[in-house]
Amino acid sequence: MPKLVARCITISLDGFSAAKGQAHDAPFGKDGLRLMEWAFATRYFANMTGQEGGAEGLDNDFLVHSFDNIGATIMGRNMFGPQRGAWPNEDWKGWWGPNPPYHHPVFVLSHHKHSSFEMEGGTSFSFVNDGIESALKQAFAAAKGKDVRIGGGASTVNQYLKAGLVDELHCVLVPMLLGSGERIFEGLDGLADSHEVAEYIPSKTVAHVRIVKKAK
Repeated sequence: MPKLVARCITISLDGFSAAKGQAHDAPFGKDGLRLMEWAFATRYFANMTGQEGGAEGLDNDFLVHSFDNIGATIMGRNMFGPQRGAWPNEDWKGWWGPNPPYHHPVFVLSHHKHSSFEMEGGTSFSFVNDGIESALKQAFAAAKGKDVRIGGGASTVNQYLKAGLVDELHCVLVPMLLGSGERIFEGLDGLADSHEVAEYIPSKTVAHVRIVKKAK
């Protein structure tokens, strides 16, 4: 049965997955890109950005396999771009350039209407205005039997966890303190009743933790 998964969700030791002050040149907020240094060092990231080199090993393997069996992605509006309120125009096509790394349908949660569009490499963006469950239903239909991935950000992962809809969550714990920002696990009392830690694997730079829904 297809699952809803979140993979490579990076979290600081004080629980933040993004800093405050998101902007066009700061997708993770002010100084928030420090959270992603573990990923920037990998061969996967180098290949994705058209560069050579990069480290292989455990961190790289998690990134490589993060798209395994994924047929569609759901993301929050802040993951798609830094705009707030009604869309000023539809010129912004995301942080990723003309060929985003998804290569499948992406559903963006938004309170405001926006036209769907297609990009190079098979990525399409559709905007969902009627809630997380509608987005999930559309994503599962588009995934055609494959899993659906939550791409982020923190608020979106949090909403799906609160709704009890996440089957698997892979977190990357980074040994740094961010100080403030957005927390994935905010207000999730009772999460331990429904989910459990299935795997904890430290690498040389971070720790990978896989949390899964408990079997009934």
